[in-house]
Amino acid sequence: MKENYSYPLDLTWSTAEMTVVLSFFNQVEAYYESNVNCEKFSAAYAEFKKVVPSKMQEKQLGREFEQTSGYSIYQAVKGVQASGRKFTNHEKT
Repeated sequence: MKENYSYPLDLTWSTAEMTVVLSFFNQVEAYYESNVNCEKFSAAYAEFKKVVPSKMQEKQLGREFEQTSGYSIYQAVKGVQASGRKFTNHEKT
């Protein structure tokens, strides 16, 4: 993990939308740094997709987030979906 990085945000989003996106980014961080509840992670991703419905924008945010944090949104989502567990993390997948 890189220290002191900023999150990629769209300044046209409302405060509530930014909160949803930040919450999802926090779930991705937890996937890499500790454990995540797969149900909560999936719910946060579903809310994130309401704010960022475009696959293109999701990929762009994912690239920016990975460049700044070192964490892949795509790999985290894929890992949680494939885990089949209640809790998982990057090492377990």
